[in-house]
Amino acid sequence: MSKRLLTLMVAMAAAGLASHALADPLTSDQYKAEKDRITAEYKADKESCKPLSGNAKDICMAQAEGKEKVAKADAEAAYKSTNKARMDAQLARAEAAYKIDKEKCDDQSGNDKAVCKKDAKANYVHAKSDAKAGKEIRDIRKDAANDKRDADYAAAAQRCDSLAGDAKSQCKASAKAQFGKS
Repeated sequence: MSKRLLTLMVAMAAAGLASHALADPLTSDQYKAEKDRITAEYKADKESCKPLSGNAKDICMAQAEGKEKVAKADAEAAYKSTNKARMDAQLARAEAAYKIDKEKCDDQSGNDKAVCKKDAKANYVHAKSDAKAGKEIRDIRKDAANDKRDADYAAAAQRCDSLAGDAKSQCKASAKAQFGKS
């Protein structure tokens, strides 16, 4: 199985929560239930690794642990619904894939093993950088939206200045409501 395919599988393991994180945030009860479900699934995944031995068992355990960490990070992202929590989920996904990839390298020897580990590290650095860049982009977009809203409010408030009395007060109140100003 290719490293990218494995990474995709780990990512898809938590796809339900990842898409949920973009929709409505989880309630406290939903979050607790999701954490309980993840813990139960992790225990079952760990049990399925017991009959294995050697590096196959190590890989299986890395996959189980990675799946659990990604699912928990996705649940937290869905619960908190913050840019930081979403970035932490992406980082958890990158770390899980990296640990699995490193374990798979142990089946090789010599230069092939060294190349495999370097490739795993390169993929990890790429994923980590992408996660951080995504957070920066989200923060920049949020700042830009705030700047636009402030500019639109300033323009609307200026238009109100041409009015007088009650009309001016109503105009300013409407502008404040429209652009979320107090």
